[in-house]
Amino acid sequence: MKYEVLAKDIVEKVGGRENIRSLTHCVTRLRFVLKDESKADTEYLKNRDGIVTVMKSGGQYQVVIGNHVPDVYTDVANVAGLGAATEEDETNSGSKNPFNNFIDIVSGIFQPLLGVLAAVGMIKGFNAMFSFLGWLPADSGAYQIIAAIGDSLFYFFPIFIGYTAATKFKANPFTGMAIGASLVYPTLVQAMAAGAKGATPMFKGTFFEASTNLDFFGLPVISMNYVNSVIPIIFAVYVASKLEKFLRKVIPDVVKTFLVPFFTLLIIVPLTFLVIGPIATWASNAVGALVMGSYNISPILAGLLLGGLWQVLVIFGIHWGIVAIALTNLAANQQDVLLALITPVSFAQTGIVLGILLKTKNQKLKSLSIPAFISGIFGVTEPAIYGITLPRKKPFIASCIIGALTGGFVGWAGSKIFMFGGLGIFSIPSFIGKNGFDFAFWAIVISMAVATVVGTIVGYIIHKDTPEELAAANNSAVTNTVVDSPAPSVGSEDQLLAANASDEIIAAPLNGQMVPLTGVSDPVFASHAMGKGIAIIPDDNTVYSPADGEVMSLFPTGHAIGIKTINGAEVLIHIGVDTVKLEGKHFTKLVAQGDKVVKGQPLIQFDREAIIAEGYDVVTPVIMTNTNVAKDVIYEESKAVQHGDEAITIIY
Repeated sequence: MKYEVLAKDIVEKVGGRENIRSLTHCVTRLRFVLKDESKADTEYLKNRDGIVTVMKSGGQYQVVIGNHVPDVYTDVANVAGLGAATEEDETNSGSKNPFNNFIDIVSGIFQPLLGVLAAVGMIKGFNAMFSFLGWLPADSGAYQIIAAIGDSLFYFFPIFIGYTAATKFKANPFTGMAIGASLVYPTLVQAMAAGAKGATPMFKGTFFEASTNLDFFGLPVISMNYVNSVIPIIFAVYVASKLEKFLRKVIPDVVKTFLVPFFTLLIIVPLTFLVIGPIATWASNAVGALVMGSYNISPILAGLLLGGLWQVLVIFGIHWGIVAIALTNLAANQQDVLLALITPVSFAQTGIVLGILLKTKNQKLKSLSIPAFISGIFGVTEPAIYGITLPRKKPFIASCIIGALTGGFVGWAGSKIFMFGGLGIFSIPSFIGKNGFDFAFWAIVISMAVATVVGTIVGYIIHKDTPEELAAANNSAVTNTVVDSPAPSVGSEDQLLAANASDEIIAAPLNGQMVPLTGVSDPVFASHAMGKGIAIIPDDNTVYSPADGEVMSLFPTGHAIGIKTINGAEVLIHIGVDTVKLEGKHFTKLVAQGDKVVKGQPLIQFDREAIIAEGYDVVTPVIMTNTNVAKDVIYEESKAVQHGDEAITIIY
């Protein structure tokens, strides 16, 4: 229980055990499926030490932890007492929309296998490379044993998928494994092989053309090769989960233990060979053909699009749909182009981080960049994305552009991946095909190198330490911000020095009643996590500038604005609690981001009565968010004020 305190905090802030429907994890994230996401305290979790950020996507509530997420996952599971799914979990599992369901199912099935998939892929790739170089003869015992390690998981993939799919669909995982094992049963595989004696053609001349070598009580069994397959077993286990749930209700408890799997297997396995398997295979082949058709029209365009958008898909956790198609391509064709197109992307992101690491003087940023760079080299870019590039926007956009260009180059070169191998630099052997070190292989290596070098140069050029980051280099605290609140930048170094010369007065931006910030219902503001200040219950409908300065942040919804004063103080004015949900209704912006403003100038107009009628609290926090540059922030907590009255005194 190394992360027990963090785990307890996470469980509490996602709404407690009773609000957790299921929990899985991937390389860097805890992936919750919550019964009610509104019960989760997202802002608290985003700002807690030990958590990188929080994402909501694909029907999942994703808490990004970092590379040590497996340890945190174990402690969270222990703290929450997560065990077998409840009947309510099964009943509500389909409450999300179809797209979210798809992403949740695919990610839930493949995530538990990701580590071992990468491991055996690396073994398979290095074995192929050593054989091609002549270091390990293909007829040697060592080569064959190592090949068995690399091939075994892929050959028996339906068995492994049967287990994870059954777990995801709340069925007996060993029943799922048994269904998968039947699909790769050697005798049936040989009997159904194409060209077997006595094969009868079916659907000749159509997309569904096949043959049949066997029958099941007179019903033809379409010959399909399910070795390495992905989609058929998922469909089969899904149907099995529904049948199993029905059987558990109708079979007496005294014989349920063996009769439920007895009838499940006896019904589902033949049904899979007769109906489910062929339909699922044709469906997956159709999807693969569609994707490959798009690629064949323009490999370069496919590389530009997928390379440029891949990191965005990763951010929202919806990249698993692409991974599923790639695995299907590998199973059907022993090669795939999709994973090749996105391979350079992680190196573009990693290069950007290296450039920032070399440029920055901020020790805290350096300490974040070093592990993010190392993780990126091995293909795990979430720490770099969430911790470094995405918050700074330009580096993230630059990495996407570099990823698009290198993806287009890989598409032009026709590079392919021949096995699901390792991530990052460990993926290189996965691109060795029958032709060995051909141009397509070297194009991948070149794209990795170019993405890294160009990313490093671009990262170094575009990164600039802000005065806040320079202060952080001298061990000053950096104020965290939340998504619902703008984050004004601090002033220049000269402005901060000027601020040190004298105190500064921040005027009330509203007419109304000043109240203690600790009484605001939003815990992020009330706890002073955003900074010190006051709150005002407004009497009218206008927000005025509290000082001379510049509009550094202005939300599109108009519910919050950030002002940087001429002395470098950052002042956040947040109209109401949770009013971002109004999506701009009842708010009118009178200024734009970047505008210079003077004390008393109207900034925003809002309809106070309409907001209250919608059920929202209009109490307005007024906070100095960069309190780390001040010795103290002084204010009265209860008095009536008019805009322009003295509200906050900043001592430098």
